[in-house]
Amino acid sequence: MAPRSGNVGITRRSVLAGLSGTLAASSGCLSRIRSLAGRNQPEPISVSIKTLPVDQDPYAIGIARQLSAWFEAGGIRASIQPITAEELYRQTLINQDFDVFVGQFPGAFADPDAFYPLLHSTYSVESGLQNPFGYTNLLMDDLLERQRRETGNKRTETVTRIQRRLVQVCPFLVLGFPNAIRAARTDRFTGWNGVFDPSPTNLLTLNTTGTSATRLRATTPDDRPMANLNPLMSSYRGPSDITDLIYDPLAYRYRGTLYPWAATNWEWTDSLELEVTLREDLSWHDGERLTASDVAFTYQLLRDTSMGSPAESVPTFRYRGRSSLVETAQAIDELTVQLQFDDCSRQTARRVLTVPPLPEHIWTDRTNKATVRGVNVGVTTTDALVTANVPPVGSGPLQFDSVAQGETLVLERFDDHFLETPEETGLPSALSDGLAFEEFELQFVGSDSSAVALIVDDEADVTALGVGPDLSSTIGRATDVSLNVDRSEAFYFVGFNTRRPPLTNPRFRRTLSRLVDRNALAQSVFDGYVDPAVSPLAGTPWLPPDLTWEPSDPVTDFLGTAGVVDSKRARDAFRTAGYRYNDQGRLLQS
Repeated sequence: MAPRSGNVGITRRSVLAGLSGTLAASSGCLSRIRSLAGRNQPEPISVSIKTLPVDQDPYAIGIARQLSAWFEAGGIRASIQPITAEELYRQTLINQDFDVFVGQFPGAFADPDAFYPLLHSTYSVESGLQNPFGYTNLLMDDLLERQRRETGNKRTETVTRIQRRLVQVCPFLVLGFPNAIRAARTDRFTGWNGVFDPSPTNLLTLNTTGTSATRLRATTPDDRPMANLNPLMSSYRGPSDITDLIYDPLAYRYRGTLYPWAATNWEWTDSLELEVTLREDLSWHDGERLTASDVAFTYQLLRDTSMGSPAESVPTFRYRGRSSLVETAQAIDELTVQLQFDDCSRQTARRVLTVPPLPEHIWTDRTNKATVRGVNVGVTTTDALVTANVPPVGSGPLQFDSVAQGETLVLERFDDHFLETPEETGLPSALSDGLAFEEFELQFVGSDSSAVALIVDDEADVTALGVGPDLSSTIGRATDVSLNVDRSEAFYFVGFNTRRPPLTNPRFRRTLSRLVDRNALAQSVFDGYVDPAVSPLAGTPWLPPDLTWEPSDPVTDFLGTAGVVDSKRARDAFRTAGYRYNDQGRLLQS
């Protein structure tokens, strides 16, 4: 039968051909959709951990390796970048170029107000040790400002809230206070009194054994003091700062008490006005007289090292928190300086007395803008912040003699120092007899084992910095050598760059902190020579009981057992924090 007029014939072949074309077109669309979706797929999270190499700090690199393993177990790609001390602190403290870094806090956290420069959002855009984490939080700012004004129980309550807040939001993690292990010879000098630090108070307690020893010989694996003696440069100043021997503060803290040092006394003339009287006949190492004008100049310089030259102020890399307390500083006469404070308590204001004065006739010519290789273009610096300051001119008990860069620094006794005169100092008897030696030599060594070998072979007297626990038996067996072990006041910590996602998210940082087992670090890295802690104020009356570290009841809940991360618990915790994983088990950006 002939087909009907107007009808189109449809065959199986034509249907299949049409379907094939449709599927081909659809396939192209799906490919484009998949491609587009792939471009929008969140990237896996990765972090770089920067720290010192093993020859400069075996603890820091050990911590970094363990963190990397724990982060990987949580699905986070982690790499380790060991770099020299100078470069590490330039990248972290000045250029803010880091994700995570591991280090040791440079010195004691002596007062709760040390939190102020470390965490206040005002300093989040500045360079230096002040707020290197870029942390900003208005509630924290309010607490930091309140503790400056308060005293007694009110301040204690506020400081407690700051510490609890720190554990919750984690701009940095306190890991613990290491037990510094040092070797010291006992046949030339005595009075090491536990751990030796090259500080004036420790040097003054030493006595000779009756030998003809006139030079105290110390070793260090840190070569920075041989290249730079600028007390304002945080990238060159470690926990044991050699510039403390060269520059005297107005007051010095000894065994928890603040004693007059370059000053004889201070008196409050108003609620927030302090008159400080200097000792008579103080002089700088170059023979120039030290006066109240130098002190007033120093506080002005620390607030703005350009002294008003650029349009914006250029504050110091160090002493920022303490110097910010001073509203004005004025020399009344040659021996009296008047300090007017901002909104703070007298208790907090006294911290400014521990800042070392600088000679005006030297530093007044260092206010010009400086450009330095390795420092970001957007970072404004001055000559005061970048000068090597060699030779230094201070007023401390030791003055510069010579330096061989990368080898040896020699300081000699400053005979015109007030401690070397027969006059009454008003200091404890242990500090008032002056130095028992004429010269101090700091020798650079390539490793901890080399440092100890020099002590054992009677080529040095003391290790200026702590050595690794694996050397304790060597020290203990040596003749005429004492093993000195004591808790360091400089804690180890992990710093997060809160300017970079996902570290901008406090929930992410808090979960990340739960991948850290302080008990495991204490054994695997420190070999037991550490006191785990979660607050910089651990071991002080300021620590609340609920933040006291107890191995059986940790303050932070580790997502695992005995140093081994439970991957399922870790993934559940990150999912609860708002993150997800890809098919390969990698944590993704939110």
